[in-house]
This record gives sequence, C-alpha cells and structure tokens, in this order.
Amino acid sequence: MAAKAIMFQGTGSSVGKSLLVAGFARALKNRGHSVRPFKPQNMSNNAAVTAGGGEIGRAQAFQARAAGVAATVDMNPVLLKPQAENGSQIIVRGEMRGTAKAREYQTMKPALLPEILESFSRLKNDADYVLVEGAGSAAEINLRENDIANMGFARAANVPVVVIGDIDRGGVIPSLVGIKSVVLPEDADMIGGFLVNKMRGDLFLFDDGMRFIADRTGWLPLGLVPYFDQASVFPDEDGLDLRERVNQRNHDGHVRIAVPMLPSISNFDDFDPLRAEPDVDLIMVPRGETLPAPCDLIILPGSKSTIADLDEFRKQGWDIDLLAHKRRGGLVLGICGGYQMLGDRIADPEGIEGEPHTVAGLGILQVETILTPEKQLVEVTGTDAAGTSVRGFEMHVGDTSGDDTARPAFTLADGRHDGAISKDGRVTGTYLHGLFGDDQQRAAWLSRLGGESEIANYDDRIEQTLDAFAAHLEEYSDIDALMHLAK
Repeated sequence: MAAKAIMFQGTGSSVGKSLLVAGFARALKNRGHSVRPFKPQNMSNNAAVTAGGGEIGRAQAFQARAAGVAATVDMNPVLLKPQAENGSQIIVRGEMRGTAKAREYQTMKPALLPEILESFSRLKNDADYVLVEGAGSAAEINLRENDIANMGFARAANVPVVVIGDIDRGGVIPSLVGIKSVVLPEDADMIGGFLVNKMRGDLFLFDDGMRFIADRTGWLPLGLVPYFDQASVFPDEDGLDLRERVNQRNHDGHVRIAVPMLPSISNFDDFDPLRAEPDVDLIMVPRGETLPAPCDLIILPGSKSTIADLDEFRKQGWDIDLLAHKRRGGLVLGICGGYQMLGDRIADPEGIEGEPHTVAGLGILQVETILTPEKQLVEVTGTDAAGTSVRGFEMHVGDTSGDDTARPAFTLADGRHDGAISKDGRVTGTYLHGLFGDDQQRAAWLSRLGGESEIANYDDRIEQTLDAFAAHLEEYSDIDALMHLAK
C-alpha cells in the first residue's frame, strides 16, 4: 500500500520548514512508522553525498537521518547550486545536468516535473508516510507558472498542504492570512492546516491570534510551537540561516577559530561540531570585518565559486590578515575550494566557473589546481599523518597537485592520498568535508590548538536532540490531526 503524504510550505524562507520536517519524521519514526522526506526542488550550496554517490540537499540528508533511513537521490530530485557567474548548477537525481541562469531555468522546469513525480512515487511505495518540504514562500505568485517546488507540485501529486509561519520574525498573522488571499483558489483548496513556529514566551498570549487565523482561512490550527533552543546543533540549510550565526559565539572558549563567510560558501555545516565544543569560540567573519587577531586557526571553507570567492577574499583584505596570522604562528586549514585557494594558482581552462582563465592563489601551499567538469562525489574513511581516524565525504571539481601533496593530509581507505601539508606544518589543505564530525579527528585538532574536546560522541548528541525535538512537537503540535490530513 502506497504511503500517505503531506506537504509543508511556508510563508517565506527560514520559517523552519526543514527543521519541522525532520522533527515530524523523528516523531513518526518513534511512533513506529516508516517515513521518507522529500523536497522536489532545493536551492542550496549546503549539500550531502548519498551512499550511492549522488548529491542532494544537506537538509534532506538530515531529514533522512531523523527518519532512520539512508539518504537517496529520490529525496531531493532537483538541487540548484548557485554559482557566481554561470547561474546555478542543476543537479537532477544526484548528478549534474548542466548550468542555467534564473530565467533560462524557468523554461526547463516543466520537463523536470515528470522526473520529480517519479522519484516521489518511488518513495511512496517504500514507506507509511512521505513528508514533503516546499521551498521559499507558498505565495510566490510571480513563479507560479511552471512551479515544481510548491503548489505546482502539490497539485500535480495531489498532496495536501500545511502552511508554516514564523512568529519570531513578526507579522505572522498577515503572512498566513495573506497566503489564502493571494494564491489561486485551486491552490488554496490544497491547504488543510497551519502551524505557527518559534513562539517565545507565554503561549496563551497568542490564543486569539491562532483563532483569528483559523477563522479567516478556514484552516485547521495544528500547533503553536515554542522556540526550540537546542536546534542550534542542527545544520543550517542555506546562507540566509548562516548569517544568524555571526553573533552566536562562545566567548568563554579559549580556542579561537575563524571562518571567513565567502559569498558562495558551501557545506558550512562542516563547522557545527566545532561550534558545539565548549572549549571553542567559533567566529564566523562577515564581509566588512577583518579576520580576528589573535586567533589559533583560520579555516577557508568550501566554495561553489572558488575563483570569484578568492577575488572577494582579496578585496576584503583577508589575504593580508591571513599572512599576518601565519607570521604569528597561527594554523591555517583549507577545505575543498578553500584548499584550492591556498595554492599557487587555479586554472579553469574549460570555463567551469565562467570564462576560461587562470588566477594566482594565495601561495601558502605549494600546489596548483585545474578545474575539471567531472565531480568527485564519494564518502570516505581514512587516517591522518599521525594515524588518527577520519571520515567524511568528497564533493568537488578539480585536480590538485604539487610539491606539498607529497605530505598528504590524509591517507584514505581505498589507498588514495588526500590534501597537502606545508613544509612548516602550519598550513593544511583537504578535499574532505565533514572531518570535524569525526570525534577523534576533532579531538586531535583541538589538542593541537591547545584545547580539549568535551563531546565524546557527536552523533549521539544529534540523535538525542532529534528525540528531544520530536517530544517537543508531540507536546505542542497535533500530530494525530496532521496524520489525518495526509493522503
């Protein structure tokens, strides 16, 4: 028997759709149901690699974890990864299908809908419930024609919709009531209920608000969900969420680690395990500010547009800050695109990131990179030069070689070497995302920086927090009514 499905759309971006889908997935799993997450179209540079070597949004991989199942490419059949000059990479069922600018992509969407529906059908045949996440706002009427992310999908797949509003940002009443007012009548008929998320303070104070929304829309009120502080350990979906992290610092942590927020930063959840450590003050540095000094470690993060981000790095004067940091004896780590930036040069002969050209790198690792169309997508395990274990995943284009690769950062289980270490040992580059999620690797880095890891099992911490969030939703939302709406 095919699964029942329900779709969660929002009044806007960052209202908590991804997190709520993960929480409901864990709650239903804990009730004994088999659950699958699904997002027809995602736009994010925070991506994950499936066991089969495909690429999907990080949020859907996290939701699969919440549901207790392995992530598959069917859970996010279309992933858009913005690039600086070439529009967005279009990932379909885990593989790059090409690039397109926004207007061009609008004409491509109708041809993608059958593949989206096929992936959705496969998930429905493998579960009790499929929880579908929309994208952005349900009321983006300017994008309604050929829509495959929100009401266009809901109508095509005949999936009931729940709309989520974020009370923390203000204006939740007109936002929710406005959805009913502006969408097509046929789209409005798909909406069966609403949730108000991120409530702070006394829930009683919004009783009248919940009744007003229900009266004006005719939708079933499914819950007023209090702000869940522990959600900070969960991965952010996109750069909009990341900007909220700038002021979330642990000033008591005596290990200071800085990460410049490049315009096309990718896989920034690489740093979540560091942020969770009590001994670490993780500093996300926005443009317009200098890299902090003194600092123990500067990490150049992954980038979806390495050459453009390198240019911006220099425009911000961060190259000067980085060299001063290195002269003071500080350590430097480059991950993926950040690794490529640390080298002597980056060549793009095939125009992967724009017009074919070659640029000088930062020159603190003796390596050079040639960008290539083929993307490496694989989960890996291995050890570092000291024999400490590591696990993570590769997600990159480009081949990197040079003298410093004779001192690899990691030796992988399949016999390959990854990354490079400078002759003085203070600069490391690697293609491995997720390495700080490995408890031993994270502890080794903190020890080298004069700190100590206090989290013995980061994965267990995430699992316990997912269970706590599921219990939170059981208390403050009507999951029985939600299941009844699904069909």
